[in-house]
Amino acid sequence: MTLPSAGPPASVPPHAPRIAVLGSANMDLVAYARRAPRLGETVRGREFRTVPGGKGANQAVAAARAGGTVSMIGAVGSDDFGARLRAGLEESGVDTALLRTEEGPSGTAHIVVDDEGGNAIVVVPGANAGVTGLSPSDEECIAAAGALLLQLELPLDAVAAGAEAARRHGVRTVLTPAPALHLPDELLASVDLLLPNEHEAAELTGAADPAAAAQELLRLVPEVVVTLGSAGCLHAARGTRPVTVPARRVRAVDTTAAGDTFAGALAVALGEGRPMPQALSWASAAASLSVQRRGASSSMPYRAEIDAV
Repeated sequence: MTLPSAGPPASVPPHAPRIAVLGSANMDLVAYARRAPRLGETVRGREFRTVPGGKGANQAVAAARAGGTVSMIGAVGSDDFGARLRAGLEESGVDTALLRTEEGPSGTAHIVVDDEGGNAIVVVPGANAGVTGLSPSDEECIAAAGALLLQLELPLDAVAAGAEAARRHGVRTVLTPAPALHLPDELLASVDLLLPNEHEAAELTGAADPAAAAQELLRLVPEVVVTLGSAGCLHAARGTRPVTVPARRVRAVDTTAAGDTFAGALAVALGEGRPMPQALSWASAAASLSVQRRGASSSMPYRAEIDAV
């Protein structure tokens, strides 16, 4: 059964952690079908939706709904999608003062969701491709935050500049390496927590086993969380034993943006000073709620819902 929509924003806690997000904003063009088509094949879909998304915007919405004070750094286009993306962020309580408007189309993600809740995605960058570095205001925003969330849907130069600025100002940097790309040494040197899913971890290391992949990644960064879908997540840090945190057992309707929901909620939990095992459990609860609803940002739960489970 699909859960009802999340409802109005929850109140922000008295000492809400400040989170900056440097990342993409895309309009998700989502087709629902029994299964995704194979190459050269056409399948009949049963429903189509346009939903605000993009890994950066998704993580910003997730963190804001989970109780963070969130600022979004990035770009949207001058088209109708751009206006809708900005409005969607603001409705969830995200500060968009540093989300600039580029002349031309916004980024789009073309998504097929099958009957098992799995998805296949093609991303077209649009305005996101114009974000190639930081402005002084962008850096000021990062310096004032407790954490910076990064992904790889912006040009790598911008991602690296954001991570380096965060390191210089003593801000925790959390990188979701999606889509999986070769990560430059100068970027990895500024990452505090790497947050791949099991497929990205395997692609980055060549190790199919998540535990082995996590150990390889610890050669590059001090701390890793590998998300494992319905199996939960694996946490590994230098000098400690790896720990697996199980996920709640639910029926997935649409897994789009579950990882982004996890990332945003985790940033809030860590910003509030929760120990890592508790923070991972809380973030996992948030992700379990999101997969029971359709869409990306539209599926993300509010703080009161996460606390309730």
